[in-house]
Amino acid sequence: MSNLPDTNSIILEQDGSVLTLWFNQPESRNALTEEVTSEVHATLDTIRDERSIRTLIIRGKGGIFCAGGNIKDFKSGQTSDYTEEQIAAYIAKGNRTFGDLLIKLNEQPQTVITLIEGAAIGGGLGLACLSDVSIVTRDTRFRLSETSLGIPPAQIAPFVTERVGLSQARRLMLTGARFKGEEAVNLGLAHILADDSEDLETKCKQVLEQIASCAPGANAVTKNIIFESTRQPRAAALDFAARGFASCLMSDEGREGITAFVEKRSPSWAEQ
Repeated sequence: MSNLPDTNSIILEQDGSVLTLWFNQPESRNALTEEVTSEVHATLDTIRDERSIRTLIIRGKGGIFCAGGNIKDFKSGQTSDYTEEQIAAYIAKGNRTFGDLLIKLNEQPQTVITLIEGAAIGGGLGLACLSDVSIVTRDTRFRLSETSLGIPPAQIAPFVTERVGLSQARRLMLTGARFKGEEAVNLGLAHILADDSEDLETKCKQVLEQIASCAPGANAVTKNIIFESTRQPRAAALDFAARGFASCLMSDEGREGITAFVEKRSPSWAEQ
């Protein structure tokens, strides 16, 4: 793509149908600053309807994924000439804006992979829960540290709970428990365990090869069906899925996929 947004705090690298989004502030452990979240928003909006981008990889420079929110920003929000009620409303609005990003990333039509090494703390751990495939190194450190700072893991809480289940979410959030890559996989927070950074790349390549066999349009519709099934009554969700099935079957992708199967060959998207 030639119209990717200009960015300062993240780096965008495209290789064919794969776009890699790097958090690029290792000096702050790739904290989620306002600038970072704004640039991620812009990137997701730009590629949303672009089916030539089939996979979005999210990772961090400097050997660390993401250490969550910028604590200095939290401190600056505590001092102001405004009333406490006005300050609280301003803080709540900013916090909720991060939630909008989480919703957007969670339902991004592309297949989203997180490559996690070093640390995924607070909001960084939350981001790991939003990916379709999460690959983590064995020594990566995880923690939901918010309650140890006197604040709740507000916007990420629903996504963490959805990922690991209510019981484990309560334990992780209310104890600030520290754990590493293998436990993250056992919890269901991550999917694939890599021994080290080199193995992380190998495991990612294997997943990309699997994604290459799947039609990008069908993958986008499938993600939509998955999320609608959590929002609608069963019958309505199945009606929605049926319409998506019909649309895909009648599409160029659907015709190509069925034809390739009958002719005992790979579909065109798998050869790209």
